[in-house]
Amino acid sequence: MSATAPAQSPLERLKEILAELADLGHAEQILDWDSRVSMPRGGANARADVAATLAEFSHQRFVTDEVGELLERLAADEDPDSADGALVRVTRREWDRARRIPSDLAGALAQANGVGVAAWDDAKKSSDFALFRPHLERQLELKHQYVACFPEVDEPYDALLDEYEEGLTTAKVEEVFGRLKGELVELVERHRDDVVEDLKGPFPVGTQHEAGRLVLGAFGWDSSSWRLDETPHPFASKPGAGDIRLTTHTDERDITSLFSTMHEFGHGVYEFDIDRSFARTPLGGGTSSAIHESQSRTWENLVGRSAGFWRWFYPQLQGLFPDALGGIGESSFVRAVSAVRPGLIRGDADEVTYGLHIILRFELERELLAGTVGVQDLPDVWNARMQEYLGVDVSDDAHGVLQDMHWSAGLFGYFPTYQLGNVISVQIWRRAVSELGDLEEQFARGEFTVLREWLREQIYRHGSRYSPPDLLRRVTGSEIDPDPYLEYLRAKFA
Repeated sequence: MSATAPAQSPLERLKEILAELADLGHAEQILDWDSRVSMPRGGANARADVAATLAEFSHQRFVTDEVGELLERLAADEDPDSADGALVRVTRREWDRARRIPSDLAGALAQANGVGVAAWDDAKKSSDFALFRPHLERQLELKHQYVACFPEVDEPYDALLDEYEEGLTTAKVEEVFGRLKGELVELVERHRDDVVEDLKGPFPVGTQHEAGRLVLGAFGWDSSSWRLDETPHPFASKPGAGDIRLTTHTDERDITSLFSTMHEFGHGVYEFDIDRSFARTPLGGGTSSAIHESQSRTWENLVGRSAGFWRWFYPQLQGLFPDALGGIGESSFVRAVSAVRPGLIRGDADEVTYGLHIILRFELERELLAGTVGVQDLPDVWNARMQEYLGVDVSDDAHGVLQDMHWSAGLFGYFPTYQLGNVISVQIWRRAVSELGDLEEQFARGEFTVLREWLREQIYRHGSRYSPPDLLRRVTGSEIDPDPYLEYLRAKFA
């Protein structure tokens, strides 16, 4: 006679359910990665149907009464300061939000995202907003249905922001961006007529890939757990523990892919260094989009555009591209890759103009959701504001309203976290420098481990254990504060 298996504790049962849901999420991420990296274009509609089925099934599995009852029991039992207490808190937040959303709406959102990304890709290639317009209208229709599930928010856009940044409100974003906007515009005008070296290229794609891998290797790339691929729009993905997938976009006319590779490394290393005990639970990912973006911008800008980094890497890059860079000195090159250059493309933007690209998108998202800007008028409004904020004329839709894939994938509310990430990155950087000393000298020797380990200890390993405001206070001692970021920009671009 076999012994009766001991009954599961509520925490064990909850973790079992969460592990099953994480496995479904793993499958969804693999499907999404494949659709953007290697899937034949003709498979987009079928893949969107699969994504919708998985999303609806996962949603139904999560919002059960059983999960709610387990959370109720555990709320009274678990120490809120412990890892298990954090798991209960984070799961409860996600369950409360998901419970409001009908499962068929969760499926419809996933289906629209899959079809929308494929339509955006076609529209961008032909530079024809009209091809994408019905998909954007569908996304807005679904977002209105989603927002209606949260009737108590002060502003509809709050419901979208809170999906990416716990507790963040539109009013707070307005406060921070209002503090930044005027100074950013002033800095752009101050440097509009600067004369800097023109890096003409060509920069062969294969050699750019070699350069990117040299940098990733120095940063701590693990070839057994990481991969790097090409996509029209760079992103990073972690389907599961030990599986980090970065992408970049390479053009032989410039070397911006090097910066996008460093940017995506910042996302990847955050996810890679999360405590493995959190795997297959809601604690196993970064705590928020803005904290995540602070790390991508740290590795792209605070490291990758620093003088110390280029003292180490420029001789190697020059050796890889002797025809294009052989006659350009290190100081001229560093000025060129750091210069304020108002341009059309957010992903290629310098540290000053980038913020204005984001503020423009934040404003337009709110206006689209409110109906004060119609979808049919979006390209004209976009073009007018690009001229107003950056003084540039938009040449076509591909270099204007169609340049980003976010709206095609339903990511309304995500854009503000890019600029909030810039702000947070400098707050964290200041603390790192105060504790670690002269990072520039370390970078000049090709040494990045000390910074990475400090970031792992302070941020990465915690996953989602701490809420974004709590984590920021733990690391920096303050809430989000744009002043250090503005001081950094003033000092660098005086």
